[in-house]
Amino acid sequence: MSILDVTNVSHGFGARQILENVSFRLLKGEHIGLVGANGEGKSTFLNIITGKLMPDEGKVEWCNHITTGYLDQYSTLEKGKTIRDILRSAFNHMFELEKEMIAIYDKMGDCTPEEMDILMEDVGEIQSILESGDFYSLDSKIEEYAAGLGLMDIGLERDVTELSGGQRAKILLAKVLLENPMILILDEPTNFLDENHIAWLKNFLQNYENAFILVSHDIPFLNSVTNVIYHMENAELTRYTGDYYQFQEMYELKKRQLEQAYKKQQKEIEHLKDFIARNKARVATTNLAKDRQRKLDRMDIIEMAREKPKPIFSFKEARTPGREVITAKNLVIGYGEPLTKPLNFTVERNQKIAIKGVNGLGKSTLLKTMLGLIKPVSGEVEHGQFLEVGYFEQEEIATSTTALDEIWNEFPSMTNAEARAALAKCGLTRDHITSQMKVLSGGENAKVRLCKLMNREINLLVLDEPTNHLDVEAKEELKKAIREFKGTVVLVSHEPDFYMDIVTEVWNVEDWTTKVV
Repeated sequence: MSILDVTNVSHGFGARQILENVSFRLLKGEHIGLVGANGEGKSTFLNIITGKLMPDEGKVEWCNHITTGYLDQYSTLEKGKTIRDILRSAFNHMFELEKEMIAIYDKMGDCTPEEMDILMEDVGEIQSILESGDFYSLDSKIEEYAAGLGLMDIGLERDVTELSGGQRAKILLAKVLLENPMILILDEPTNFLDENHIAWLKNFLQNYENAFILVSHDIPFLNSVTNVIYHMENAELTRYTGDYYQFQEMYELKKRQLEQAYKKQQKEIEHLKDFIARNKARVATTNLAKDRQRKLDRMDIIEMAREKPKPIFSFKEARTPGREVITAKNLVIGYGEPLTKPLNFTVERNQKIAIKGVNGLGKSTLLKTMLGLIKPVSGEVEHGQFLEVGYFEQEEIATSTTALDEIWNEFPSMTNAEARAALAKCGLTRDHITSQMKVLSGGENAKVRLCKLMNREINLLVLDEPTNHLDVEAKEELKKAIREFKGTVVLVSHEPDFYMDIVTEVWNVEDWTTKVV
């Protein structure tokens, strides 16, 4: 049974065509992975099917009485609410039914026997809906999901306005999952999850009975939960049955077949044109030349898609710093209250360190304290001589300035051509370069911020979840750039596949925390 039918949808932004004549079908129980490079239009497509954006052309048809849950990259939370309030709001429809049932009970005190029969029937229906939805054990269900995604460590009574962006994203994810919709739409759900919580979500999705559409650049995770892949490229959407690795094999085979057919056809076109040129002027062969021309005119020309620019990341090295790059003495980090025991450590020149651990234990706070951007609760941090830092923050830039302006503001001496070339090297097209930062996708935004780091001479590279929005190609290129960088690297990441073979040491903040993990 088809839950969703998308027919001949086209959409663009200005001169940039994002989707062209796209069709899509979602069947009951399908677990779909929506994949494609940064900026290909995955989030735009999700916004169109959920009604947040009207397509320029085409139809989007849902089957009747469908319920959807959509977690996008830019969802927000209502101020002044606790985590528990937000999670309980997933069941607002049930609380409304409970109110309706209480109102019916109030009416029963003053009604005729005939009315009483009708009211009792209504109450019975509502009661059975509430019981089948586990309404009377909601709090234990909320706590089960909150524990699975690490929200119990934060405390369910915490005001959401006090939380980090990553913690807020986890609350939104928990709320969407608690709603148990008939179709679940998740855009990069693992971005702010650590390994344990990714494993919990993986198990949840593997056992999810309803349909879902998942956008993720975390390939091992995507591969383990999907059974259909839709690939978005050059404004087209192509369906592949099977997991991500099967899609890759089929895609490469299709690409090779198309290249071979293209080369063969180009050879044939060349021969036909040559024959026509040599024979059209001779009376004896002019009819043969016309036949060849007709064949050429009728030919369905194969077109090769224009190759997308691939990112090339590399970091410029500043002068060699002292042997001890950062030294911490009895360092306690936190905002007001301590997040760690007193820490004593040294980051030495040319070390490459990965920092891992459950969210909310202060990984980003540790980086900012090490760099001197925030003050420690107690203790001190010392920097070695000649330190030149390149810092990639987890939070995105969402301004009205264009990508080109961002580079110019940072490097005013660059010419127009130099600034454009720097962005192009990071895999950004002409359209991206002149787009505002707030309308770029998460991956494009990250590439602009990486571009800034690449054009500065540094000897300490500090990266906070740099892979969150990057596509597979960009991730591999960043991994290569970090491996080749001769300076010191401190990296926060929830993806062991990304960092394990490039770092010299792994720190786990769970060993230092004052919280119960």
